[in-house]
Amino acid sequence: QVHLVESGGGSVQVGGSLKLTCTISGYVYNTYCVGWFRQAPGKEREGVAFISWDGYPKYADSVKDRFTISKDNADITLHLQMNSLEPEDTANYTCATTPLPSCRPSFGLIGRRVDHWGQGTQVTVSS
Repeated sequence: QVHLVESGGGSVQVGGSLKLTCTISGYVYNTYCVGWFRQAPGKEREGVAFISWDGYPKYADSVKDRFTISKDNADITLHLQMNSLEPEDTANYTCATTPLPSCRPSFGLIGRRVDHWGQGTQVTVSS
């Protein structure tokens, strides 16, 4: 069985930082693209950051230069370092896995190939 366990959400003021972690166990694919989507109330789900099995990241334009995704090589443990947080970053962040061998496709295509989701963690940025 595949398990995705997330941690690290919370509340922070504008300009602050948070770090999300997603520990993935039981994933059988050796090549994959994994990362985070987020969804704010009343808005559509959007891709935030993904990273491929060989370490190539993909970021949404809205978070580029503020967020950094990384992966531990020993197992699939993802980290999302979020700096310079803005109220627009307030959302429920969900970790996801796909068997895609690359994260080059669009977030839309990545979303359609998700095979496992985490439970989600709330990030709230207040001004």
